Amino acid sequence: MYPKAHLITFQKVGKPIEGYISIAELEQVIPFPVKRTFWTYYTPESVVRGRHAHYQTQQVLIAVAGRITVQTETPAGQIDHFVLEHPHQGVYIPPDCWHTMQYSHNAVQLVFASTAYQEADYIRVYEDFKKLKG
Repeated sequence: MYPKAHLITFQKVGKPIEGYISIAELEQVIPFPVKRTFWTYYTPESVVRGRHAHYQTQQVLIAVAGRITVQTETPAGQIDHFVLEHPHQGVYIPPDCWHTMQYSHNAVQLVFASTAYQEADYIRVYEDFKKLKG
Protein backbone atom coordinates (compact mmCIF):
# COMPACT_ATOMS: atom_id res chain seq x y z
CA MET A 1 0.00 0.00 0.00
CA TYR A 2 1.28 3.45 -0.88
CA PRO A 3 0.93 6.59 1.24
CA LYS A 4 -1.54 9.20 0.01
CA ALA A 5 -0.40 12.34 -1.79
CA HIS A 6 1.36 14.62 0.69
CA LEU A 7 3.87 17.44 1.02
CA ILE A 8 7.55 16.66 1.52
CA THR A 9 9.89 19.26 2.99
CA PHE A 10 13.55 19.19 1.99
CA GLN A 11 16.33 20.52 4.16
CA LYS A 12 16.83 24.27 3.68
CA VAL A 13 20.06 25.98 4.75
CA GLY A 14 20.94 29.66 4.53
CA LYS A 15 19.83 33.17 5.36
CA PRO A 16 18.06 35.92 3.40
CA ILE A 17 21.30 37.92 3.20
CA GLU A 18 23.24 35.09 1.51
CA GLY A 19 20.60 32.91 -0.13
CA TYR A 20 19.55 29.32 0.42
CA ILE A 21 20.39 25.80 -0.62
CA SER A 22 17.94 22.92 -0.41
CA ILE A 23 19.26 19.41 -0.08
CA ALA A 24 17.66 16.19 -1.32
CA GLU A 25 19.50 13.22 0.09
CA LEU A 26 17.14 11.12 -1.94
CA GLU A 27 17.15 7.89 0.05
CA GLN A 28 16.29 9.81 3.22
CA VAL A 29 13.53 12.07 1.89
CA ILE A 30 11.93 10.42 -1.15
CA PRO A 31 9.98 7.23 -0.38
CA PHE A 32 11.22 5.29 -3.44
CA PRO A 33 14.42 4.71 -5.43
CA VAL A 34 14.65 7.39 -8.15
CA LYS A 35 14.91 5.93 -11.67
CA ARG A 36 14.12 9.03 -13.72
CA THR A 37 14.38 12.79 -13.31
CA PHE A 38 12.86 15.40 -15.60
CA TRP A 39 11.79 19.02 -15.51
CA THR A 40 9.19 21.17 -17.22
CA TYR A 41 9.40 24.89 -17.94
CA TYR A 42 7.98 27.68 -20.13
CA THR A 43 4.48 26.27 -19.64
CA PRO A 44 1.85 28.94 -20.37
CA GLU A 45 -0.33 29.81 -17.37
CA SER A 46 -3.47 28.82 -19.29
CA VAL A 47 -2.24 25.24 -19.84
CA VAL A 48 -3.20 22.46 -17.42
CA ARG A 49 -0.65 19.65 -17.58
CA GLY A 50 -0.74 16.18 -16.16
CA ARG A 51 -4.30 14.98 -16.59
CA HIS A 52 -3.24 11.40 -15.98
CA ALA A 53 -2.40 8.77 -13.38
CA HIS A 54 0.13 5.95 -13.36
CA TYR A 55 -0.36 2.27 -12.65
CA GLN A 56 3.10 1.85 -11.07
CA THR A 57 5.05 5.12 -11.03
CA GLN A 58 5.48 7.16 -7.88
CA GLN A 59 6.61 10.78 -8.24
CA VAL A 60 7.74 13.78 -6.23
CA LEU A 61 7.03 17.16 -7.89
CA ILE A 62 9.00 20.26 -6.86
CA ALA A 63 8.56 23.88 -7.98
CA VAL A 64 12.21 24.94 -8.06
CA ALA A 65 11.02 28.31 -9.41
CA GLY A 66 7.63 29.96 -9.57
CA ARG A 67 4.36 28.45 -8.39
CA ILE A 68 2.67 25.18 -9.32
CA THR A 69 -0.85 24.31 -8.25
CA VAL A 70 -1.32 20.54 -8.05
CA GLN A 71 -4.65 18.77 -7.74
CA THR A 72 -4.74 15.06 -6.91
CA GLU A 73 -7.62 12.59 -6.87
CA THR A 74 -7.57 9.08 -5.44
CA PRO A 75 -9.57 6.17 -6.84
CA ALA A 76 -11.84 6.57 -3.78
CA GLY A 77 -12.64 10.14 -4.88
CA GLN A 78 -10.57 12.13 -2.35
CA ILE A 79 -9.42 15.38 -3.95
CA ASP A 80 -6.51 17.37 -2.51
CA HIS A 81 -4.94 20.66 -3.60
CA PHE A 82 -1.30 21.58 -3.09
CA VAL A 83 0.39 24.87 -3.88
CA LEU A 84 4.12 24.51 -4.48
CA GLU A 85 5.84 27.89 -4.26
CA HIS A 86 8.84 27.15 -2.05
CA PRO A 87 11.75 25.29 -3.67
CA HIS A 88 12.35 23.29 -0.49
CA GLN A 89 8.93 21.58 -0.72
CA GLY A 90 7.53 18.94 -3.02
CA VAL A 91 4.43 16.82 -3.29
CA TYR A 92 4.46 13.02 -3.35
CA ILE A 93 2.16 11.46 -5.98
CA PRO A 94 1.44 7.72 -5.49
CA PRO A 95 0.38 5.31 -8.25
CA ASP A 96 -3.32 5.33 -9.21
CA CYS A 97 -3.55 9.04 -8.34
CA TRP A 98 -4.99 11.34 -11.02
CA HIS A 99 -3.10 14.62 -11.01
CA THR A 100 -3.10 17.94 -12.78
CA MET A 101 -0.68 20.84 -12.58
CA GLN A 102 -1.05 24.51 -13.48
CA TYR A 103 1.98 26.80 -13.55
CA SER A 104 2.89 30.43 -13.07
CA HIS A 105 4.63 31.89 -16.13
CA ASN A 106 8.08 31.48 -14.55
CA ALA A 107 7.59 28.02 -13.00
CA VAL A 108 10.19 25.30 -13.33
CA GLN A 109 9.04 21.87 -12.15
CA LEU A 110 11.53 19.17 -11.16
CA VAL A 111 10.19 15.61 -10.98
CA PHE A 112 11.72 12.53 -9.38
CA ALA A 113 10.07 9.31 -10.63
CA SER A 114 10.30 5.71 -9.45
CA THR A 115 10.32 4.19 -12.95
CA ALA A 116 11.77 4.79 -16.38
CA TYR A 117 9.29 6.14 -18.92
CA GLN A 118 6.83 3.53 -20.17
CA GLU A 119 3.74 4.68 -22.07
CA ALA A 120 1.83 1.58 -20.87
CA ASP A 121 2.12 2.87 -17.27
CA TYR A 122 -0.02 5.94 -18.04
CA ILE A 123 -3.77 6.17 -17.46
CA ARG A 124 -4.58 9.08 -19.77
CA VAL A 125 -8.37 8.76 -20.03
CA TYR A 126 -10.23 10.00 -16.94
CA GLU A 127 -13.07 7.50 -17.47
CA ASP A 128 -10.51 4.65 -17.33
CA PHE A 129 -9.16 6.11 -14.08
CA LYS A 130 -12.67 6.24 -12.62
CA LYS A 131 -13.00 2.48 -13.30
CA LEU A 132 -10.18 1.89 -10.75
CA LYS A 133 -12.62 2.97 -8.03
CA GLY A 134 -14.59 -0.25 -8.47
